[in-house]
Amino acid sequence: MKKVALFLANGFEEIEALGIIDILRRAQIPVLTVSITDEKVVTGAHNVKVIADTTFTETDFKDIEILVLPGGMPGAKHLNEHDGLKNLISEYHSKGQQIAAICAAPMVLGGLRILEGKRATTYPGFEPELIGANITGENVVVDENITTGKGPGLVFEFALRLVEQIAGLQVRREVQSGLLL
Repeated sequence: MKKVALFLANGFEEIEALGIIDILRRAQIPVLTVSITDEKVVTGAHNVKVIADTTFTETDFKDIEILVLPGGMPGAKHLNEHDGLKNLISEYHSKGQQIAAICAAPMVLGGLRILEGKRATTYPGFEPELIGANITGENVVVDENITTGKGPGLVFEFALRLVEQIAGLQVRREVQSGLLL
């Protein structure tokens, strides 16, 4: 099974991060939570503290196949300021590996210019940050190796799309049914 790394920065959107982690783990998809700070305890945008599995500097990403960026502010801004993360994203993109970002976090991908010519979506108001992207306004957009989502209220749709991409439609349906969606 493909292994996912989900990145946490102070100010992350709790619903997005925890919803994605929960749904992926319900599908038996391994998720490693990675703090981009030097501490494992990361504080969300609404003051919810989460203990990450590891920190960015302690992590060897050789077994990680998919990178996931939750949004939230100023969390997405902090992700966008982390050079190590941006280098990792660029490396994954150059290899055609899967990258997913929701809410304000697609701004990181836009700043790296990896959305140029691709269909994408983002939280309303962040469209100018998606440099070169064809903004669709859809809830969730998959274009080749990039998945983008619009915002916190759509976390189920976003995470279930990731489940489908990683584990298949049948697993998505099972998880979706268990969630009464």
